[in-house]
Amino acid sequence: MQGRVTGLPKRSSNNQKTRMDKFRITGRQPLSGEIPVSGSKNSSLPAIAACLLTEEPVILHRVPQVRDIATMLKLLEYNGASVTRRLDGAVRIEAARITKPEAPYDIVKTMRASSLVLGPLAARTGVARVSVPGGCSIGARPINLHINGLEHLGATVHQEHGYIEASAPNGLRGNTVHFERITVTGTEDLMMAAALAKGTTVLENAAREPEVVDLAELLIKMGAHISGAGSSRIQIEGVERLHGAEHTIIPDRIEAGTLLIAGVMTNSDIVVTGCVPEHFASLLSKMRQAGARVEESATAVETRPVTRLRSVDMTTEEHPGFATDLQAQFMALMTGAAGISFITENIFENRFMHVPELARMGANIRIEGRQAIVAGPSELTGAQVMCSDLRASASLVLGALVARGESILDRVYHMDRGYEKIEEKLAQAGARIERIG
Repeated sequence: MQGRVTGLPKRSSNNQKTRMDKFRITGRQPLSGEIPVSGSKNSSLPAIAACLLTEEPVILHRVPQVRDIATMLKLLEYNGASVTRRLDGAVRIEAARITKPEAPYDIVKTMRASSLVLGPLAARTGVARVSVPGGCSIGARPINLHINGLEHLGATVHQEHGYIEASAPNGLRGNTVHFERITVTGTEDLMMAAALAKGTTVLENAAREPEVVDLAELLIKMGAHISGAGSSRIQIEGVERLHGAEHTIIPDRIEAGTLLIAGVMTNSDIVVTGCVPEHFASLLSKMRQAGARVEESATAVETRPVTRLRSVDMTTEEHPGFATDLQAQFMALMTGAAGISFITENIFENRFMHVPELARMGANIRIEGRQAIVAGPSELTGAQVMCSDLRASASLVLGALVARGESILDRVYHMDRGYEKIEEKLAQAGARIERIG
C-alpha cells in the first residue's frame, strides 16, 4: 500500500483556504535569536525526480514541506511510486514499477519543475509524456533546451495537444550536448537521463549551481559515474542500472539570503543557522559593500546592527553570480539605503512585478527595461499589497517588516510554494506576523 503524501503543512490542507490566506505584519519590530534554514526546494525537486531512475528505495532527508514539493510527490505517486514522509521528516520513495510515465497537466499546472521528470522517465521506460510548462509570471522558461538535449541522446521528441512526448525504445545513447544558454533544470534533466544512457555524455555550458552539484552527489550515491559537476563541463558515463541510496538535501540558499536581508533591514542581531555561506557568497559580498555587518562561519551567518546603509548596484547572473531568486529581496534592502541603486535583471524578462507593490509602501523605484532604479532611503509605511510570485512575495514580507504600521499581504500561497513556515520562523525571532484567512 502506498504511503500517504504529507508534503504540505497542516494549515495548507485545504487548497481553497490556502489561496485565501493573507499575512498581517506590523513593522518596525527588532528581530533576535537564531533562525534555522530548511532544506532547499530547488534541490529537492530534481532529487525527487531522480528517484524514478531506480526500482529501489531512495530516502531523502531535509526535504522541506512546501507546496511545490507536495506537487512533485503527488506526481511520483501518479507515476506508480510509493511515497512516504516519515516521522523524522525524511521522504522515502520507491519506484519499483512505473505504471504511468506521464506528467499530466492537472497535477503539474501549478509547478514549473515538471520538465525534470522528462529525462528520468525516458531513460527508465523508453517513453515519457510531460505537460508543457505553461506561462510563468516572471518570464518564459523554454523547454526547447531539454528537448534538444534528449534528441542528442537519441530520443525522438515531438509536441502535440499540450504535451512533450519522448520516445527511446532502444534506450538513450551518450553524446555531447552543448547548451545554447545556461539552464539549471536542463542541466539536471539531461544529467539524470545520461546516467542510464549507453556510453559517455558530455554536457557543455552546463549550470554550476549548488543544486546541480547536490543532484550529482545523489546520483553518484545511486551508482552513477559523474565528474565535473559544479563546472561548466559535466561528464557522465552511463550505467545499466542505478540502485537505492540515502541522501541529505543541501540547505536552501535563497531562504538563508532572505532571512539575512530581514536581519539587516530590521537592524537586528540574528544568526541564520544550518546554511552554507559559500552558496550565497555573491549576496554576502553585496551586503558588505552596502555597509551591512555580516559575520559567517562554516554553517551560519550573523547580522549585526548598523546605523546606515549605502546603495550599491547589482546585476543578476548565473551562479556564481548574484542569484535572480534574491533580486527582489535585495531591491527591498536597497529601498532603505542612501543613494541611487541600479538593479539589472538578466535572467528573467518580467521579474519586477514586486515594484508597484513596494511603491505602494512608499518605495521610490523606476523601471527602465531590464533595470530598476532605486532611490533611497525611503520610509516605508504599511499598506495592503498583492503577492505575484514566490520571490516577489518575499520582498513584500521584507518591506512590511520595516514599514511603519500594519501591512496586509494577499495571495501568500505563492510564498507557500517555496518557504517552509516562514511566518512561524520570523515570529519566533520577534516579528509581528500572522497568517489570517
